[in-house]
Amino acid sequence: MPWFTKASFTPRIVHHSLSASSPISHCSSAARTMLLPMPSFLPPARVDDLLLSVLLKHQPKRGPSLQVHSVLVITALHRNHMDHTGIRVWNTLIRHYALGCFPQEAIHLYKQMERLCCCHPLPTDTFTFSFLLKSCANLSQPCAGAQFHGLTVKKGLACNVYVDTALVNMYATCGSLVEAKRAFDEMPNKNSVSWNAMITALASWGELAFSRLLFSQMPDRNVISWTGLIDGYTRADRPLESFYLFRQMMAEGLMPTEITVLAIAPAISSLGALDKVQALHAYSEKRGLSLLDVRVENSLIDMYGKCGSMEDSYKFFEHMGSRRNLVSWTSIASGFAMHGMANEAMKLFDEMRTRNFKPNRVTFLSMLNACNHGGLVEAGLRLFISMVYYYGIEPEIKHYGCMIDLLGRAGRLKEAEDMIAGMPMVVNVVVWRTLLGGCSKHGEVEIGERVMRRIMELEKGYSGDYVVLSNMLIEAGRFDDAEGVRRLMDERNVPKVPGLSLIT
Repeated sequence: MPWFTKASFTPRIVHHSLSASSPISHCSSAARTMLLPMPSFLPPARVDDLLLSVLLKHQPKRGPSLQVHSVLVITALHRNHMDHTGIRVWNTLIRHYALGCFPQEAIHLYKQMERLCCCHPLPTDTFTFSFLLKSCANLSQPCAGAQFHGLTVKKGLACNVYVDTALVNMYATCGSLVEAKRAFDEMPNKNSVSWNAMITALASWGELAFSRLLFSQMPDRNVISWTGLIDGYTRADRPLESFYLFRQMMAEGLMPTEITVLAIAPAISSLGALDKVQALHAYSEKRGLSLLDVRVENSLIDMYGKCGSMEDSYKFFEHMGSRRNLVSWTSIASGFAMHGMANEAMKLFDEMRTRNFKPNRVTFLSMLNACNHGGLVEAGLRLFISMVYYYGIEPEIKHYGCMIDLLGRAGRLKEAEDMIAGMPMVVNVVVWRTLLGGCSKHGEVEIGERVMRRIMELEKGYSGDYVVLSNMLIEAGRFDDAEGVRRLMDERNVPKVPGLSLIT
C-alpha cells in the first residue's frame, strides 16, 4: 500500500474541490498536481523535497492560491523530520518569501511551524532569523523585528555577523535609527555589509553628518558605501556635494555601477549641467551600463530633458528601440511637457497607446502638465476623464491641482471651483492658491474672496495671499476693501517678504 494518502494532508486541503471558486483552482497546474497521490517508490523526504521544489518554482501571484501554497508547504515541512536537509529547505522557502512578493508569509510560516512543533524545539539557525528580519524590514514592522531580535538572543544566535547585520538593516529600514546604531555598536565583528547598511540607512533618513562621520571611519570603503552616501545627499537636495562625492569616488579608482549612476542622476538634473549629462552618458556607453540596465537609459532621457536638450533626449529615446518601457515613454513625455511642447507630448501619448503601453498615474500627470503649459484645455479635460473612467485610475491631489491650474489659466474659474468642491480628499492650501492665482489673472473678485476665506482657514501667515487679494480689489476699484485687507495683514503681524534685486 502506498504510504502517501490524502489523510496526510490537513483537512482544509483535502476538502477543497477543484471548482472554479476554489482557492486551489487559482494555483498553477504544477502545484495542483502535487495534490495527487505520489508514487510509492519515492521515500517521504524525497516527496517533500519534490513538493517544495515545485512550490518554490511556481510562486503564486494571487491571494487564494497563496493560502493553499502556504498550507501545502507547512504540511510538507511538518512531515519532514527537520534534519539538516530539512532546515536548509525551510530556510530556502523563508528566503523565497522574504525577498519575494509576500514577505508576510515568511513570518506566517514561522509561526505555523512553531505551533506544529510545540512538543519539541523548532530547529532554526542564523540564516532563518536573517531572512525573518529581512521580512520585517520589507514590511516596515519594527515591533515584529524586535521580537525576533529577542529570539536570537534567547536561542544563542546573537553576535553572529549575518544576524547582527540583518538586525541593523531591519531597524534602519524601519526608521528606528537609535536601535540600529545600538545593534551596530554591539557587533563584535563588522564586515563591509554591516558598515554599508548603517551608512546607507543614516544617509537615507537625512542624518548626513553622522553618516559622513561613519563613512570616514569605515576601514575598507567600497562602491556600495559611496553610492549610499551619494544617494543620501541627492535625496537631501544637496546636488553639489553629491556630485563632489561622485568625482571623489572615481578619483580613488572606484568605478560607478548602474545604481551609482541612478543615485547621481537627479543631482545632475537639478544642477541643469548638460556637460555633466554628456560626460555621464559617454561613461555609461563605454562601460556598457546603458545597454545592461534600462533604468540607466531612462535616467539619461530624463536628465537630457531637465538639462534643456530635448533633441538629445528624444534621440536617445529613439535609439532605445524595443528596450523602451512605460518609464521611457513617461520620461520623454515629461520632458516635452516641461518645455511647453504640448503637441509633441500628445502625439507621443497617442503613439504610446497604439504600441499597447498602458499609462499610469505618473504618465497622466506628465500629460496634464503638457496640456497646462500648452493651454490645451479640452485635451486636458479629455485626458482627465479618460484616466478616471477608461483606465480606472483614481486621481491624486497633484492631478486635481494641475486641472485647477489649467482651468484657472483659461478663465474657467467656476468650473475649477466646482472641481475643488468635488474632490474626494482634503483640499490643501496649494490648490486654493492655484485658484486664487487664476482669479487674480482674470480679475474675478467674487470667487477670489471666497477662495481667500478658504485659505485663511488653513493658513493666515503668508503675506502673498493678502497682497494678491488686495491688488485684485484695487483693480476692481474697491479701494476701501483693499485698504481693509492691508490693515488685517498688519493686525495679524504677517511678515512681509522682502524683495530681492541684483541691481545695486
